[in-house]
Amino acid sequence: MTRIVHNYKRTSSPRSPTNTGELFTPAHEENVRFIHDTWQCVMRDIKSSQNSDRGPQEYVEKTPNPALHSFTPVDLSDIKRRSTQDSKKS
Repeated sequence: MTRIVHNYKRTSSPRSPTNTGELFTPAHEENVRFIHDTWQCVMRDIKSSQNSDRGPQEYVEKTPNPALHSFTPVDLSDIKRRSTQDSKKS
């Protein structure tokens, strides 16, 4: 079985303006952009190679952990919104 490894490289780009009033360092923004861009490449590759043994493959548990049955993903936007509202109250 052939295994393909993607070697994504970081690229620098100009700092994007933020309208949230929060200050992010250029390094933080570069890291977020790198993770986002890399994830988009992986998702595109997964979609384009769904019926093939080549490319990235999504891992699925054969026997799901019962302790994770009620797991729900965290909504980071909601947490940020709540923390912003809480900071405005104080």
